[in-house]
Parts: sequence; C-alpha cells; structure tokens
Amino acid sequence: MNLFTTPSTIIITCHKRIAPYLEKEVVELGFTIEETFITGVKLKGTINDCIKLNLNLRCASQVLYSLKQFTAIDANDIYNHAKDYPWENILTEPGYFSVTSNVNNPTINNSMFANLRVKDAVVDRLRDKRGTRPATGSDLTGTVIHLFWKNEEAEIFIDTSGDSLARHGYRKIPGLAPMLEGLAAATIYATNWNRQSPFINPMCGSGTLAIEAVLIATNRRPGLFRTNYAFMHVQGYDEAVYLKEDALLEEQITDVAGLKIIAADYNPKAIENATKNAIAAGVQRLIDFSVCDFAETNVPPGENGIMMINPEYGERLGDVVKLEETYKRIGDFMKQKCGGYYGYIFTGNMELAKKIGLKAKRRIEFYNSTIDCRLLEYELYEGSRRV
Repeated sequence: MNLFTTPSTIIITCHKRIAPYLEKEVVELGFTIEETFITGVKLKGTINDCIKLNLNLRCASQVLYSLKQFTAIDANDIYNHAKDYPWENILTEPGYFSVTSNVNNPTINNSMFANLRVKDAVVDRLRDKRGTRPATGSDLTGTVIHLFWKNEEAEIFIDTSGDSLARHGYRKIPGLAPMLEGLAAATIYATNWNRQSPFINPMCGSGTLAIEAVLIATNRRPGLFRTNYAFMHVQGYDEAVYLKEDALLEEQITDVAGLKIIAADYNPKAIENATKNAIAAGVQRLIDFSVCDFAETNVPPGENGIMMINPEYGERLGDVVKLEETYKRIGDFMKQKCGGYYGYIFTGNMELAKKIGLKAKRRIEFYNSTIDCRLLEYELYEGSRRV
C-alpha cells in the first residue's frame, strides 16, 4: 500500500484559538473539513495531499497522517500495537526516525516513556525484519512518528511536517519576545484588511507582522522558505510531486500595485534585524522601514488601511507602570493620526488596554504562548465624528 496515494484521516494541528483561521486556509486550498476542534482540523486525504498542505499553510503546526487506531490500557499495549505495524514499509533503510506524542493517560506520568515504548517497538520490528537497527533521535529531520493517546484511545500517525509549520523559516533574527509567525498570520487574518490598502505597523520589532502582511498580500507561501519536510523521508515519496507543488508556489505570487506596508521602531537595531528578516523573505523592497517613535510613524492620510501594533504588555517585557503612559500615547496616536483606518492592538494585559481611552469594537481571543491575549479592534473615524 502506497500511503502517498491512499486516503486516510489527516489531522492538522495548530495553537489554541487559531483553528478558525486554519480552517479557512484549508478550505481555500480545496479540501473538505470533517471536523474543527480547538487545536486543529480533521479531513481525509493522502500524503500527497499532505505535501500541498505543508507547503501552503500559514497557521498550522503539524500535518498528521493516520496509520493506526487502537485501544491501549497501558504502555505495554502501545508497544505491542506499534510493533505489529509494518514499519519496514514506512522507514527507508537504514533509516532515521523520531517520536513525538500527545499523551494523557492515567498510567503515564511522563510522556517520554510513551515515546520510548514506540521507539522500542519500531526498532525491534525493524531489527527482526531487516537485521539492522535504525538510528533514532530528537531532531525532526527524518521520519517522524506521532503518538496520540488519550485515556484508552490511541492513534499512531506519520507527522508529515517535522519541524513546526508555525515557524515559517525566513526569520533569522527573532529579537526579544517575538510573535510566532503562524500567530502573526492568524492575527492578520482576523482583521478587516483587504490586502491592498496600507498596512501600518509601529513598534515592529523583528518585523514579523509587516513581513507576514506582505507575504499574505502577495500570496507568498511558507513553503518558499523551507526545503526539508518529514514526508520526504517516508517510503514511496515521489520527488516529482513535491517539485510540482513547489513550482506552483512561485507561479502563484502576485504583484499588488501601490501596496504600502510601513513598519517603524525607535530602536535602530530592531529595524536592522527586521530588514535582514525581510531580505530573507524576499520582500524587503515591499516594506518601508523607518527608525522613529511609534507616534511619528508615517500613516498615509485619506486611505482606509489598518494600523496594527503589538506593544509590550508587562508579562515578559516592560514595566507595567511605564507602559501605562505608552498605552495612553497609543490611543492618542490612533485618534490623531489614524483617522479613516481600523486600529488593532495585540495585548496580553487588559488593564493596560484600558489606558488607550477608546472603546474596542471587537475583542478577538488569542494565546501568545501561554499568555491569554486579545486583538482589540478600533474603528477610527475621520472628521468630527467621535471615536
């Protein structure tokens, strides 16, 4: 059986609160979703379908292809069922593989033990069938096997991604407390931006929001920045399928006439790093970077774009007392400079957000790592109408 052409269950995982944006991405790629849950979506497809998904998705973490479902009371059941699977038809020879897991079972207090039982089962099976022992390790650079085990329900997958898709691969210099690229893309999807009007990003830091905005507007996909995926290390992999999908990434890039992406930061080093990241993403010429206080950021008048800012919120960076004045100034900046725009503030501190002095039209829930965050939307009017 060739897994690359045989349909099975596909689970695409993502971080909490991002699933609605992932769902929209998957549907736009032409797939039918069977179920959406808090950390991902479920559909049917082949590993060849997984290739397309891996190269195109911005909000996903892993694309998992199901191999086997079973009941497991304890780790011995995991070992026995895993050893019974024909891994000689999955792993190339001599083979290198890694094991990851999502485990919630009362008999296990350390998920690494469950990983070890899967690893032992695969190694023992291949030693019996081939007479050689495959190499294993924690680096996700070869075949990746994923165990999902909740209570007595277990499922073994091929993780076709390897390293997380939420890291898009162009950001060489992350800066302090950076926003994960997949999260940045999801927050942009959550806005009213039409992908043609100005996108203004004060306090740009390492440039992630501005770069993701350009990538989304011009239909540049994450697969452009990555050359190794776990599906490449599964028996039956046809490089021609990958190369065809990879070529489409270049063909679907679009030019947006007059696109204005403006990013600013008071720290010259931040702008230097953001520029380097934009160069790595191939979009430096499409972003206007400047060193200035956020309140001096260029906001083209008479246009209906969006202003998006991700200020410090005192959880990991910044002093809360000092930040109160910063948030007040952000509110003044939006009132005085951003008439006609939608303003968006991403923050994990709602007490600080009160200092903005404006009423949010929407409060969109996200997590930044484990921090409960909101993307606050403000409709900013021109002229004499009160904001």
